[in-house]
Amino acid sequence: MREKIRVENVTKTFTVRDSTQKGAVKQFTAISNMDFAVNEGEFLTIVGPSGCGKSTLLDLLGGLSTPTKGRILLDGQEIKGPGLDRGTVFQQYALFPWKTARGNIEFGLEAKGIPKREWREQSDHYLELVGLSNFADRYPHELSGGMKQRVAIARSLAFNPDVLLMDEPFAALDAQTRETLQSELLRIWEKTKKTIIFITHGIDEAVYLGQRVVILSANPGRVKKIINIPLTHRLADADIRSNPAFVKARSEVWNYLHELEYAGQYI
Repeated sequence: MREKIRVENVTKTFTVRDSTQKGAVKQFTAISNMDFAVNEGEFLTIVGPSGCGKSTLLDLLGGLSTPTKGRILLDGQEIKGPGLDRGTVFQQYALFPWKTARGNIEFGLEAKGIPKREWREQSDHYLELVGLSNFADRYPHELSGGMKQRVAIARSLAFNPDVLLMDEPFAALDAQTRETLQSELLRIWEKTKKTIIFITHGIDEAVYLGQRVVILSANPGRVKKIINIPLTHRLADADIRSNPAFVKARSEVWNYLHELEYAGQYI
């Protein structure tokens, strides 16, 4: 498989206030010597304790900040800033409240430079892809939380990015809606073959979605373990979470995180 992203010995430090000394500052290391690769078309999930640098890593991947040391490569080129080759879906929906579902998606098309005459056809395509064809003219306040997140996903896909970055996008949803959207996201991924990096606090979510799970340790964030998830036909198995392969993989991820808990890192 072709390598899409390479996180190469990345360290990120910040200057923060030193609470022990008035007026003083100190260096805080959020992530240290982080190193892993993501294959083209792979669905990679990242899980770890609070303070392991998950959001910092996503900012670096999105080009919103730069590494203090090391580098991140996308198709062999160092990421120097934001770009339309990467789309981001956040936990909060970040939709434009004055735009309809279609209007929010068309914003992505406009940003990509798609001619206006093509917007209707393409917005219809993305609305259908996320199952919202009948809600095109609804405003965000008229949509449920799950529907808002579907619009956010569709808007990011409308950029036609090579990579989709997802920062705990289902964390604020109820359990049933979350499971529904997990399955919908897998369906979209299987159809589009986008490279997806998905950050989560949930072990079950990480195992269900990811082809591989990256486990981070904290203080500072480092890659502790990368676990391959040998699940196939996830959407065809209605009770996938009872599948012995799922149970084994979940237990393995849990055990590594449990080690972090005993080490005082999982808080």
